[in-house]
Amino acid sequence: MIFHETTLKDAWLIEPELRGDERGSFARTMCRDEFARHGLVTDYVQQNMSVSAKAGTIRGMHFQRPPFTEAKLVRCVRGAILDVIVDLRQSSPTYLKHEGFALSAENHRQLYVPPGFAHAFQTLVDDIEVSYLVSAPYTPEAEGGVRYSDPMLDIKWPLPVTVISEKDANWPLLTAEGLGVF
Repeated sequence: MIFHETTLKDAWLIEPELRGDERGSFARTMCRDEFARHGLVTDYVQQNMSVSAKAGTIRGMHFQRPPFTEAKLVRCVRGAILDVIVDLRQSSPTYLKHEGFALSAENHRQLYVPPGFAHAFQTLVDDIEVSYLVSAPYTPEAEGGVRYSDPMLDIKWPLPVTVISEKDANWPLLTAEGLGVF
């Protein structure tokens, strides 16, 4: 695997090193030892799948409050998405900064989302599937979110929003103090 630093502290874009022959290709998508060498979470308790039918769909910006924070390892296994993360850790030098990453079935890239980040994605084509590992079990009472259209973040989504849940459309807006959660 090739680990690329991002502009956000502790977040990584990971490319598998494809090995191919007449059968096709093979690559590791997670290796505990390589993740540990980069200071990443190595224990995942759950794998989730998200399927969206229509281009322009937004899911997120989600996070889990302490003590239930979670790391995610996100892959788009069908179609293409713009995956966006926001650093919500007040002690971080990249606090309230965000970055977007093109993940697709074709580029095989994965995004490592550290604990303390909000996470969302927009589908760039119809019929996508996203798979992600999560380091902590989902805890409904710890669920939180940030509005995808928050003017303080000024995220430039590539497509008009076609589908979004009522909950995701109505997460609170940030204040100058942020969320004060992490």
